Amino acid sequence: MNTDQQTILLAEDDSNQVLLIRRALRKANLTQPLQVVTNGEAAISYLCGEGDYADRKSYPLPMLVLLDLKMPRKSGFEVLEWLRQQPELKRLPVIVLTTSKEKTDIHKAYDLGVNSYLVKPVAFNDLTAMVKLLDDYWVNLNQQPFYTD
Repeated sequence: MNTDQQTILLAEDDSNQVLLIRRALRKANLTQPLQVVTNGEAAISYLCGEGDYADRKSYPLPMLVLLDLKMPRKSGFEVLEWLRQQPELKRLPVIVLTTSKEKTDIHKAYDLGVNSYLVKPVAFNDLTAMVKLLDDYWVNLNQQPFYTD
């Protein structure tokens, strides 16, 4: 896997949330390329490099996935379950980024192998701080697993 670009994949169906996350990335001065998919099927297609996402130069494998739970076509849970069953992708770090604080959702996400579960903050400054912390830890400090193409 080529992580030179350190692409982040955001799977989020709410266009307002996508806009806020993009703004938070800019405000935090983060330069990682952000690829966005708006449903679970598209997330899987992106990760497989199929269909619209077949060109790996335009759509590189991400070094981190930010995954909403409540998406159309396939939920974040279904994407996570699929991902953890893929031999070449199962170590890919996945962070659930959702509005749900439900214990059942939190437990299910961890049971399916999520690396971190974060609740989206309401205030934009808090979102910016969260994005900065994500970058500091997951992009700069965390040792990435090795993948095969």
